[in-house]
Amino acid sequence: MTEITRVPLQPIAKGSLTKLWLGVLAVILIGVGIAYFAAPKGVSVETLQAGTGPNPAPSDVVLVNYTGKLASGKVFDEGQGAPLPLEGMIPGFKEGALQMQKGGKYQMTIPSEKAYGAEEKINPQTGEVAIPANSDLVFEVEMIDFMSLEDFQARMAQMQQMMQMQQQGAEGAEGAAPPQP
Repeated sequence: MTEITRVPLQPIAKGSLTKLWLGVLAVILIGVGIAYFAAPKGVSVETLQAGTGPNPAPSDVVLVNYTGKLASGKVFDEGQGAPLPLEGMIPGFKEGALQMQKGGKYQMTIPSEKAYGAEEKINPQTGEVAIPANSDLVFEVEMIDFMSLEDFQARMAQMQQMMQMQQQGAEGAEGAAPPQP
């Protein structure tokens, strides 16, 4: 004959279940907080003046007017009509530029993780630190135009050819005899 051993269940102490659920909730909140603060922050793009048309592609070259500043407001770089290949830009600038349209003006805030991170950037002309390590960057950008890398390279080749022709024409004019009256 088989005998089953009975184990009597003790009742749960008053308030124990509430404490258990509060502990579970606290663990979840701590996990969410750690995930929020440890996760890399994204690029913020604020539209100052809306543009029109499509957005550039990741491999395009953008033609922009820009001012780059540190979060303190100190300007570290400026460019007027600057052609910038997005393939060679810091990840945050590329991410922000992909959200812009021709004719638009934008303010882009890039967290240090998507800029230069722990790396300092030195101004090659002065030898001073232009961008300290772990700096968030703010860019004011006017998107003038954008084009594919192939179109940009073709335009540059045409410009170089035109400059060479002008140079040759100027050299030929210097060696020519003066006009007769």
